Amino acid sequence: MTAAPAPEPTKRRRRAPRPRSLRLHGTVARDLGIRIVSGVLEPGEILEGEIAASLQFSVSRTAYREAIRILAAKGLVHSRPKIGTQVSPRREWHLLDPDVLAWIFVGEPDPALIQSLFELRRIVEPDAARLAALRRSDAQLARMKDGLDGVAEHGFATEIGRRCDEAFHSALLEASGNDFVVSLTSGVATAIALTTAFKQHRLPAPHDALPVHLAVYEAIAAQDAQGAHDAMARLVERGLSDTMEARDPGSQGAMRACC
Repeated sequence: MTAAPAPEPTKRRRRAPRPRSLRLHGTVARDLGIRIVSGVLEPGEILEGEIAASLQFSVSRTAYREAIRILAAKGLVHSRPKIGTQVSPRREWHLLDPDVLAWIFVGEPDPALIQSLFELRRIVEPDAARLAALRRSDAQLARMKDGLDGVAEHGFATEIGRRCDEAFHSALLEASGNDFVVSLTSGVATAIALTTAFKQHRLPAPHDALPVHLAVYEAIAAQDAQGAHDAMARLVERGLSDTMEARDPGSQGAMRACC
């Protein structure tokens, strides 16, 4: 009896390579985004026309148009008939968008933006910690502890350590049980990761923030709402003073005087 022929090996279907324009538009959007948030391109300024800009960036007009669409979706630019593409006023920027936050911290972040970011954290996070102390589940508490254990093992100076810190804050915001607070998780967690990395790269000996994080966790674990609020408020204030010192070492004394 003739043996049946062996089945042909299944051929792996190769994914078609992405068009070059789709790989380039993100780079163009990042370049323009950094120029906008750093003030090189000011609100109201009109960007170059599509043809000139595509030549400047050495990309196709399709790639440039896609980059502009990305920036428009983040509130950084808007197009007006017969005028062109303009830089939007700052009040229209989606400042908690992870890309926009990352672009802010590429160079020297505007101190007014840093202050505004930490004002938001002051408003949101202490009361989120208060609610988390009252509403957290055992699973959410375990995620917070796992995050801090990771920070203790890897440190804030490493990317994995900062991801563990981000996991702690994300679990805390989720534990608040408030859908509007939870909706801020991505932006707030990204802001915390970026400011932490900024401090670690700029300060020769940054303060160890782990004990203050542990104080927040312990209050939440003990269901001490006021203690959790106060510990988180201290954590946010420490973050602000360290970030301002990292941006301008001469500001340390002034920050301590006012805070």
